[in-house]
Amino acid sequence: MAVRAVRGAVQLERDEAGHMDEQVGALLTAILERNDLTADDLISIWFTATPDLHSDFPAAAARKLGIVDVPLICAQELDIEGAMPRVVRVLAHIESDRPRADIAHVYLGSAAALRKDIAQ
Repeated sequence: MAVRAVRGAVQLERDEAGHMDEQVGALLTAILERNDLTADDLISIWFTATPDLHSDFPAAAARKLGIVDVPLICAQELDIEGAMPRVVRVLAHIESDRPRADIAHVYLGSAAALRKDIAQ
């Protein structure tokens, strides 16, 4: 079993805890489903949020999905002028037999514009 990394992002419509939970939950669910993963395949997850998001920790959405025994960490994205606002990014380390080229990176909604080269 190889260690792989999966990327993803979602842009929130507003900075509200319930909305963040919903959108980050949808992102994590899509990452798991598109890569045929379960919580047991997760090694760790890094979350970043743009500096304009203050309502909650993105990792809280993972805990609400039942991902409770996986190390999670949240950090703030760089505050770059002109960057897309209200974005939560994910970098998940996983165990998978899939070749690196077959990993499905998930960019939901407007966040697909961030990585047109790898967005599925």
